[in-house]
Amino acid sequence: MKLYVFSASDAHILHFIFEWLAIAIGVQLYRRQRASKQLAGLLAPGHYGVIIGCVLGAAIGNKAAFWIEYPHMWAAASDKLQLLMSGQSIVGGLLGGLLGVEFAKALLKQPQSTGDNFVFPLMVATVIGRIGCFLAGLNDGTYGNATSLPWGVDFGDGIARHPTQIYDMIFVLAWGSYLLRYRQTWQSQSGLMFKMYLAGYLFWRLLVDGIKPVPYYYFSYFSGIQILCIIALVIYLPLLVRQMLRLNTGEKFGLEP
Repeated sequence: MKLYVFSASDAHILHFIFEWLAIAIGVQLYRRQRASKQLAGLLAPGHYGVIIGCVLGAAIGNKAAFWIEYPHMWAAASDKLQLLMSGQSIVGGLLGGLLGVEFAKALLKQPQSTGDNFVFPLMVATVIGRIGCFLAGLNDGTYGNATSLPWGVDFGDGIARHPTQIYDMIFVLAWGSYLLRYRQTWQSQSGLMFKMYLAGYLFWRLLVDGIKPVPYYYFSYFSGIQILCIIALVIYLPLLVRQMLRLNTGEKFGLEP
């Protein structure tokens, strides 16, 4: 399969449109979910601060993960603001958003969980964003390594590559749909569904990024995104396992994202 090749400028515009479309639709889905459950709106006292923390954290994490993935690029062009502000990472956005929410909740003394309502909006937003990544082709840097598999995609350089953007969409839809289908199973432990979604996605990225070109190797093997996934899983999995055990015993667990 050969993909239509956009010029670099058109590809960046296309990716920008899909990125912001994903954000806009994700926010609307989140708002509608809260409204359907008769929860406080986005601008409600306290909750608004949590949303701000999520947005700022995601924006910072988005860029920070990109810099970790391409340290040789930003270190060599530290005086070029445009380059430093370029690039994005779903993993960085998720982790940064999580930290931003937790920080905001600590400041506002909001102990209740907010994570489960994010699962469906994140699924949809990720799929929309990945469509933009796929259409941007070689200009985006999210494609996979060369492959001889029949579904390999030629992004314009004559080489059939793993369409890892499509792999990502399939995984997100499958994993998220499974969690949502059995939401009644997790609902007694508020925040558990989000923990499972995030841990699953981090583990998936740790695997699938192994078939992507690595711009900079850490420890001669891992990409920056894979390193972030490993660190996050080491920290996050004990929380997930502990809450899963509480679910099985019917007890309540207080540390909820």
